Amino acid sequence: MKKIIYSLLFFYLIGNTNAQQTPANKQTTPFSIEGATAHLGNGTVIENSLIMFNEGKITFVGSAMMKIARQGTIINAKGKHIYPGFIAANATLGLVEIDAVKASDDQREIGIMNPHIRSLIAYNAESKIIESMRPNGVLMAQITPRGGTISGTSSVTQLDAWNWEDAAIKKDGAIHMNWPSSFTSGRWWLGEDPALKPDKNYPKNVNRIISYFSDAKVYLAGNKTAKNLPFEATKELFDGNQKLFIHVSGEKEITDAITEMKKLGINNLVIVHGVGAENISEILVSNNVPVILDRPHRNPDSEDNAYDYTYTIAKTLTDKGILVGLGMEGQMERMNSRNLPFYAGTFAAHGLSKEEALKLITHNNAKILGILDFAGTLEVGKDATLFISEGDALDMRTNIITKAFIQGRDISLETHQTTLWKRYANKYKAK
Repeated sequence: MKKIIYSLLFFYLIGNTNAQQTPANKQTTPFSIEGATAHLGNGTVIENSLIMFNEGKITFVGSAMMKIARQGTIINAKGKHIYPGFIAANATLGLVEIDAVKASDDQREIGIMNPHIRSLIAYNAESKIIESMRPNGVLMAQITPRGGTISGTSSVTQLDAWNWEDAAIKKDGAIHMNWPSSFTSGRWWLGEDPALKPDKNYPKNVNRIISYFSDAKVYLAGNKTAKNLPFEATKELFDGNQKLFIHVSGEKEITDAITEMKKLGINNLVIVHGVGAENISEILVSNNVPVILDRPHRNPDSEDNAYDYTYTIAKTLTDKGILVGLGMEGQMERMNSRNLPFYAGTFAAHGLSKEEALKLITHNNAKILGILDFAGTLEVGKDATLFISEGDALDMRTNIITKAFIQGRDISLETHQTTLWKRYANKYKAK
């Protein structure tokens, strides 16, 4: 009989997988978390800490030994750890639900030059994938479009919302561009030589980008007889109020991208991927250009690189004075985005200290994405987006989260399916 009941429960749960996890209510009472080891995200650690927050903002960060009145609900976190919410940069969360179902795939648009395309309005706050981020402490993400030469704009969201309007914490903060490669390879499936060789079309491809931005600059400076939406969308780049994220690898390509964009008057740049960046670190440092790295769990991009290149690159770039963040682009990126802290942990196992590795997905990502003034670290006045873990959050064996808050709101860490399983399993177990 029990087998029949659990079988019926299974099919019932399958039929309820489309229900959205209910977002938490706005914070109405203060919270005081005391006794935990607080990792502030900026490299500072406070043993036996006291963190207090009210109305969505952190009001106190210090030692629990201080004689200060606790406010509201007191959470005893002795023996546990508290962290700022992790930030997944360069992610497509909420833009694709099921890869094989085209109707749920909205990560790119038709066309090559799409600076006016807003990924935010395609963001699906009800995504079941997004629900799976929070149990690992990933509470914010940069929602990034893909495809074309200029893909569109990215926005930063918090991962507990009714819709994209509620989710957005920084709208259209960056435009994303894919820089061409100076090398090409043959199509092996057609019998062509798969070896890399110089791409004779590289100069032409670069000139196409330069011409596009040059035309946009002329348009913005002139008398507009007819409105050009794509050109209008580049205005904030030239004003310096919007960042240009250049997805590029290779020493020559990175150098060309920075040089040509600077000539055009686009100065607020970020390099994404950045393979080879360690060899031209002077250019990056002198131009104040940060790098968002790919996940470390992949093969080296070149046979000339060391076998552990992808594991040690964060340490290498950090030592050279480059601001480094961690992004999620790659195979099965939406599913793997939940593993963000464990990728940071890999960098910690290969050179970086634990607190420096933590900065990759808190302070550094927040600074690169332009949200450091209110997120990314545990500091007074910033959003109370944080969580409590049983142990080291960069270790998948010990990162067991017991409580999490987004802007002070006490959020659920369970997915809809998990909640139902527990509810009905306990109900029939009692019978």
